[in-house]
Amino acid sequence: MQNISVEELKARLSSGEQVNLVDVREPHENADFNIGGVLVPLGKIKSMSVEELDDLKDEELICYCRSGNRSGQACLMLDAMGFKNTRNLVGGMLAWEEKFGRVNPR
Repeated sequence: MQNISVEELKARLSSGEQVNLVDVREPHENADFNIGGVLVPLGKIKSMSVEELDDLKDEELICYCRSGNRSGQACLMLDAMGFKNTRNLVGGMLAWEEKFGRVNPR
């Protein structure tokens, strides 16, 4: 697992780069505000129910949550499942909102 800042992620998204975002929050959090990641709550990752991510084992996965804690846990678990390139969004959606507000990143 490596870290990525909200500034680095925003720059990559704004440039049109295709990135694999994974939102590990709960559905109600995702519905409230998200930046376009596929929703795979941490509980699903803990139970190893990540079939929707299997094709991305060799790709970079950027995980995010509210503050960066759950996504850090998710990265470690995904690493243990054989994912090769996980990145944790430092500060999560709190940092994103503080820096950019609730804007669509693209």
